[in-house]
Amino acid sequence: MCDQDTPDLAERYDAMERDVLYLLMNGKPIWSVEDIGRDIDDQPGAEDAVRGLRQAGLVNQTSDGFVFATRAGYRMVQIVGKVV
Repeated sequence: MCDQDTPDLAERYDAMERDVLYLLMNGKPIWSVEDIGRDIDDQPGAEDAVRGLRQAGLVNQTSDGFVFATRAGYRMVQIVGKVV
């Protein structure tokens, strides 16, 4: 038997969104969705995470596909904790 619980799909999705938001605040301020997918090694997951963050108002996406964190995204990270 396994002592550790496997994270459910919602927890993994939340963690991916958090990782993408932190990625946008760490290093370069603007990313393409393709670059995010390469960095997290999950292109479909990156697209889903960006869509969710965009719908939540935490990131903006330009017409040519680049993504950057909004003021609300920065504030959320300030409230939750520092980017590691």
